[in-house]
Amino acid sequence: MWWFQQGLSFLPVALVVWSAASFVFSYITAIVLHHVDPLVPYISDTGTIPPERCLFGIMLNVSTFLGMATMYVRYKQVSALSPEKPKILRLNKLGLILGWMSCFGLCIIANFQKCILYYIHVLGACLTFGVGSIYMLVQTILSYLMQPELHSKDIFWARLAVFLWSCSSILSMFVSSVVLYSGLYGQNLVQKLHWDPQERGYTPHIISTVSEWSLAFSFLSFFLTYIRDFQKISLRAVVSLQGQTLHESPGSFRAEEQALLIAGSI
Repeated sequence: MWWFQQGLSFLPVALVVWSAASFVFSYITAIVLHHVDPLVPYISDTGTIPPERCLFGIMLNVSTFLGMATMYVRYKQVSALSPEKPKILRLNKLGLILGWMSCFGLCIIANFQKCILYYIHVLGACLTFGVGSIYMLVQTILSYLMQPELHSKDIFWARLAVFLWSCSSILSMFVSSVVLYSGLYGQNLVQKLHWDPQERGYTPHIISTVSEWSLAFSFLSFFLTYIRDFQKISLRAVVSLQGQTLHESPGSFRAEEQALLIAGSI
């Protein structure tokens, strides 16, 4: 059995590989068609103009569902490992809510392009990366609380390092973006897809774009830390019939079942 076939480890692997592919494929398409500059454009700029916009949207929508599934499995795993620890259970529920909010933000990013509906796109980015960073923090705290009995210290330190990486990327991106869009380097820079290295504002633009790519891959790296945990878990569906036929109502079946139990007891 290959390592990615053990348990549900294929879920975080699929999330990371698919999401990275969505960034790379849309970037390659945009470069080939000369829609953006080759040197580190914004990720959103590579999904602004058709046909890469269509590819970007479809692939990120799939990433949304993979992310929701991965976070749900993580939630179920923590619940099963710590059924009698209220503090961990509360943090675990909070983590699931924050994670799904982050996934919803990713769906917004995929379907509302920066150059068309900028403020909605920014809202999606804040949900994805801002709320997503809080989700990473919650999971890091859970890893700390569950070590060394349920979690190794190495996993905790790895998640803490990735969380700090994402925070530094957010800070760098925020500061450089504020400087870039402050009005000192011109107006309507949101619509600008091509930059000349000799232009004013090129340096904060590059810092901002590098920070965005760094932030995106820090998120993907965080989900890579789930692989070893997911190798030790599996989920299965339990079918509970509410009737012997498809035209019976569940209520009538329960009444019939109760009558049979009473008759059997008599």
